Amino acid sequence: MKIRASHILVKHQYEAEDILRSLNSGKSFAELAMKYSSCPSAKDGGDLGVFSHGRMDEDFEDAAFSLKVGEYSKKPVRTKFGYHLIMRTA
Repeated sequence: MKIRASHILVKHQYEAEDILRSLNSGKSFAELAMKYSSCPSAKDGGDLGVFSHGRMDEDFEDAAFSLKVGEYSKKPVRTKFGYHLIMRTA
């Protein structure tokens, strides 16, 4: 199975939690990604494209594949890269 997802990557958990509060208050995921994400995907609103199992960090994948299309993670996902907020887009 393949999915498409976007993410926002930050260094600290408190940053991810602040961004999550903004998402919960209705802010755009893509706009927040462009403003705050440290990943090169930020310029594309956090879009990581289409991927299958085995392509991403295991914790990231577990979270991404558990989401429904249009849903974002309800808590930050920690990986060796930092803290992610993930939105499944397809």
